[in-house]
Parts: sequence; C-alpha cells; structure tokens
Amino acid sequence: MRYLALLLLAPWLVILGWAYFAYPKSLPRTTGRRSFDVAVLLLAVAATVSAAVLGYEAVKLPPVAQFGRSSGAIWQQVLPALYGYGACVAVLLVGLVVRQQLWGRTRR
Repeated sequence: MRYLALLLLAPWLVILGWAYFAYPKSLPRTTGRRSFDVAVLLLAVAATVSAAVLGYEAVKLPPVAQFGRSSGAIWQQVLPALYGYGACVAVLLVGLVVRQQLWGRTRR
C-alpha cells in the first residue's frame, strides 16, 4: 500500500515527463541537451519516490472513531500523492529554467 499513490499518479507523471522531454521544439537537440534532459527526468523520479515515501511515513493514523478504523486513513494515500507530485513538478520546473539558460540563448 505504500506505493499505491504513486501507481495511481504515474500516468500523469509520465505525461509531464514526456512533455518536458519533447518541448520546446525550438531548442537545439544536441547530445548534451538530451543527456541533461534524461538526468533531470531521473532526478524527478528519485525525488518523486522519496517525497512520496516521506509523505506516507509522515501520516499518523487517527484512533478508531465512531466511523470505524478507516476514518482518516485516506490521508495515508493522499499526502504521498501530493508530496510526490510537488517534488516531480519542482524538479521539472528547475530543469526547464536551467535548460533554457543553457540552450535557449540566441547565437548571432
């Protein structure tokens, strides 16, 4: 159950990773840029998994209430998804900015 949130979020994260890798088309497609993109995507995967595990461990299950044992346990899946999504987007945004700085300059 620890990785259920990531499993459910994975299709959207794959789409974000593809969009990062494919766009913008105006930047040069050199080996250095592709290597940088792959490194950023691997870093995003590592940050996503780390943040999701951290989020899973951070949730304290509430005591059994009048609604039974499962009341409040949904946060054990919601918080890791939020942490993982936030970490992935943060790494991709930093990668976009750095990539634009490195390969986005116009050469005259």
